[in-house]
Amino acid sequence: MATAWSWAALPVLLLTARSDIVDKVVGLELGADDYLTKPFSPRELLARIRTVLRRRRVEVHQGRPEGVRAYRFDGWELNLNTRRLASTDGRNVPLSNGEFSLLVVLLGSPQRILTRDQLLDLSRLHNDEVYNRSVDVQIMRLRRKIEKDPAQPRYIKTERGAGYLFGVPVETVYC
Repeated sequence: MATAWSWAALPVLLLTARSDIVDKVVGLELGADDYLTKPFSPRELLARIRTVLRRRRVEVHQGRPEGVRAYRFDGWELNLNTRRLASTDGRNVPLSNGEFSLLVVLLGSPQRILTRDQLLDLSRLHNDEVYNRSVDVQIMRLRRKIEKDPAQPRYIKTERGAGYLFGVPVETVYC
């Protein structure tokens, strides 16, 4: 499934030999997110790319979204205040901290592909001992709890080579 995006959402890093301050100011005022003059080291370029991407991550936020009380999808409800997931028949489905955090991130970005690294960073599952494949284990556990057939998931879909996406519409309930 293709997701909608805009050229305006792409970060811009200018790489140029023009080092005059006027050129830098004009480039930044025209919309560049950063400006790097030649010669530069590959390490500096990589650091600047990471910084620009970190600043541009505005569509998905880490942790609990401000002002959001709950998410609803297909008869399910995840209450962020009580940290409870209610199934379509009203029973509470217990979630580990990791499962809860991961589900909050997925529900906050429905119909959007998120990489394993994004899911780790945004769900705060990241520490020195966590590998990006641990997301797969958390996804598998979540699927067992919310999917009718975890082998044919309807909610948490795998986008081969890209990551995961929450595949049904989500309603946001505000405080």
